[in-house]
Amino acid sequence: MLPYYLTMKIPIPFLITFLCVAASAQNFPGDEALSKVLIKGQAWELVGEGYGFTDAACADGEGNFYFSDLRKRVIHRVAPDGKVSAFLENGPSISGLKLGPDGRFYAATQGPKKQIVAIHPETKEISVIADEVQPNDLVVSHKGFVYFTDTGKGRVMMIDPEKKMRVAAEGINAPNGITLSSDQGTLAVSEYKGTNVWAFRVDPDGGLSHGARYMELRTPVGRPDSGGDGSTTDSQGRYYVTSHVGIQMFDSTGRLGGVIEKPNEKSCVSVAFAGPHLEYLYACAADKVYRRKTLAKAALSFQSPPGASRK
Repeated sequence: MLPYYLTMKIPIPFLITFLCVAASAQNFPGDEALSKVLIKGQAWELVGEGYGFTDAACADGEGNFYFSDLRKRVIHRVAPDGKVSAFLENGPSISGLKLGPDGRFYAATQGPKKQIVAIHPETKEISVIADEVQPNDLVVSHKGFVYFTDTGKGRVMMIDPEKKMRVAAEGINAPNGITLSSDQGTLAVSEYKGTNVWAFRVDPDGGLSHGARYMELRTPVGRPDSGGDGSTTDSQGRYYVTSHVGIQMFDSTGRLGGVIEKPNEKSCVSVAFAGPHLEYLYACAADKVYRRKTLAKAALSFQSPPGASRK
């Protein structure tokens, strides 16, 4: 059945105006939500360049930002004042990195040995948490549970504090980015080859339940896949997911608030809030790293590991 207003004899110019206004009104909440994050006049600023391929965006509670150069096997640290230094050299190739509640960095490694490892911040000692796995990205909860995406098998794996591993969720179309809600009660997983971000309830025992397609990612014109990749969350419960079209931002109810443009024309695969007051959104974009000041703030606030800059 046609909508009521299309059955009425309304002059065409008036009808066109009416439809435009209606569409504008429907889109207004999303635009308004994005305006609560972006600062007028603030743009992306270059933090560093000349890297092989940047990934594994990570932050600590003091505003230091960490990222991996996959090809050169280096983890870099960016102090709140913007100074870049090497944190770990000649290490494994890392595609996912997060600070755990014990002060160690948990990483998903690539190359001949695909593992989940923990890196001591002072000694740089690397401990194997899980071997012979296929990790892409990971996140660590306040309770010490490690969740990582196994993209090839379409599932999310969970490792408990006792290093026991099991399948936590499956049936996802190339799961890639993964993040926790600000209250740690929801785990969100982006589809790289699909168009959804799945949401799961985090149970008291760390397990995942009630999985559902919670957010729908926009796709480029003529492409069926979103390229949903690295994700992060802010203190207000908003989700940020990198994709082919940009960094897509959703509110806590799963509604799209808008798309933040990528720093450059290249792929943007990983983001995290760090910097002064944890208000800067950092982005890994191929051979460069950028940041921009926002009105948002990081959700997770683990203490800085020993030796981290406190500027």
